[in-house]
Amino acid sequence: MEEKKLDTNSIIGFVLIFGILLFMMWQNKPTPEELKAQEAEKQAQIEAQKKAEAEKLPETKVTTALDYSKPKDSNAVAELQSKIGDFAYSAASSTFSEDEVTVENEVLKLKFHTKGGHLSEVKLKQFVDFDSIPIHLVKNGNAVFNINFQTTDNRTLNTKDLYFQPTVTKSGDYTIVSMKLKTAEDKYLEYKYIIKPNEYMIDFTIQSQGLESAINTSNPIHLDWTQKAYRHDQSISYENRYTRLTYQMDGGDVDKLSQMGDDDEIEENVDWLSYRQHFFSSILVTDKPFKEVAITSKNLVEDEAKDSIFTKQFSTKTALALNGAKINNNLKLYYGPTDSEILKQYDNNLVESIPFGWGIFGWINKFLFIPLFNGLSSFLPYGIAIIVMTVLIKLAMSFVQYKQYLSQMKLKVLKPELDAIREKYKDNKLKAQQETMALQNKAGASPLAGCLPALIQMPVFYALFMFFPTAFALRQKKFLWADDLSSYDVVAELPFNIPLYGDHVSLFPILAAIAIFFYMKLTTGQNQMSAPKQEGMPDMAKMMKYMIYFAPIMMLIFFNQYASGLSLYYFISNLISIGILLVIKNFILDEEKIHANIQVQKAKPKKENKFQKRMKEMMEQAEKQKQMQQKNKRK
Repeated sequence: MEEKKLDTNSIIGFVLIFGILLFMMWQNKPTPEELKAQEAEKQAQIEAQKKAEAEKLPETKVTTALDYSKPKDSNAVAELQSKIGDFAYSAASSTFSEDEVTVENEVLKLKFHTKGGHLSEVKLKQFVDFDSIPIHLVKNGNAVFNINFQTTDNRTLNTKDLYFQPTVTKSGDYTIVSMKLKTAEDKYLEYKYIIKPNEYMIDFTIQSQGLESAINTSNPIHLDWTQKAYRHDQSISYENRYTRLTYQMDGGDVDKLSQMGDDDEIEENVDWLSYRQHFFSSILVTDKPFKEVAITSKNLVEDEAKDSIFTKQFSTKTALALNGAKINNNLKLYYGPTDSEILKQYDNNLVESIPFGWGIFGWINKFLFIPLFNGLSSFLPYGIAIIVMTVLIKLAMSFVQYKQYLSQMKLKVLKPELDAIREKYKDNKLKAQQETMALQNKAGASPLAGCLPALIQMPVFYALFMFFPTAFALRQKKFLWADDLSSYDVVAELPFNIPLYGDHVSLFPILAAIAIFFYMKLTTGQNQMSAPKQEGMPDMAKMMKYMIYFAPIMMLIFFNQYASGLSLYYFISNLISIGILLVIKNFILDEEKIHANIQVQKAKPKKENKFQKRMKEMMEQAEKQKQMQQKNKRK
């Protein structure tokens, strides 16, 4: 069980208490005779406790891992049999001299330990981490795969503590690893692994033969799978944000546990579970849904400076399905990249373990941005592919920017008339608002007309925000001064850590912040001229004035530890937006023509739509309520 971490104050308190106890123990140090008497009394208490426990549970024998070591002689065999019964046969009769079996294909190097029978090491041969160390998803005991069961003689055993007998065979290009936990030569629990060439997916079968008299199948046989996610990225906090337990339920619904904090759920009919470590995943797939699964995610990063090895701990507990009195479960294990191009090759909808975004955002990524980027990066350097992709997206969305600016120009042209209305009806706010709305309606210059194009851009904006952090193709790809487009770029190291910002300076977020500042300066200046404050409404001009500085600062701070590819996109995107805006302003839109067109529109009779009528009624009701409140105050 993972030990709880102590905070600084708890550690100091513990040290002080420990020191006081040591001093008291030294002051009250017993004589040798007293020590001997105390030892005898302690031993008597232990014996009495053991006897009481034996009387309470005489039929149950639960043992620990230390009890299951390989026997060295006949006496050890007899002792082991007394502790774990018939399952001592595997360790006693094993002729295999090594503790581990190693097999590999072109993409995986796998080690299976005879103790527990499962994978003790999984190395991805084609990848290294940010520090050029080979990627291991399983190593040094970070993962435990265990079956817990009760025997017919009322022992509770765990396969992680028992020794399996291994055999390795070849069937064509396939490598088959069989790990058998035997009670006799023809009676065993078997883990069978089939490793295929160039495959990250391993066929995995759990089955029993002839164990009906050894395993009590009237009680549930539980599968426990626990794994700590190793840190592989430059920023552990950024990686932790995209390290998440994801699972699919029967019917295709995909859900996730908490992104940052601890979380646990009990789900039914689960098809697969993915322990996603940002760019790499360990996935367990079953051919028949697990009926009930208890899943847990625990955040292991409290302090990035100290907790630098693991990001999260994931665990799964479920009951194995039985075929009569036999265990027979066909599973699959995927250890490999969280890459859409690889995962979509497999069944079971595994590609949905990648967080493309929910709803329409995910659709935009899967069917537009991912194919577009893959096509561009197939013949262009990755940084150039991002720039070209950004240009294409901005050109495709330029009509939205045109509509926004056209709406602002119309309001700017109408500003003298709107000012005159407010001056004329300065003592009658309701009338001023009604006349303002009527004029804007006739001229086709409603402020809402500028908001709608902006709303159209939101799905694209959010989809790209999800695309870049999950684009496996960007991992460890260099561009200009950035060593890795999937991580932050560094142009200067800081001798201290700034909260939220980090201990380094990234240049791409700075460039993006500058571009956002100038773009907002251009658009906000236009907004301030064309959209004067409405009575009873927030001062949008003042709010936008603050946003000119607030948005770039937020970009500068929060994107300092984000993927440099994302900051590169925002930098290029805002540069293009500035260029499009200047072209529209200086070469496309003519203020005099807009004014003439507005006059034509004003001359045409125009009926109020239902929304406008409803707004007018609401304003009248609000004005009446205000007048009643004023009368009541006077009384």
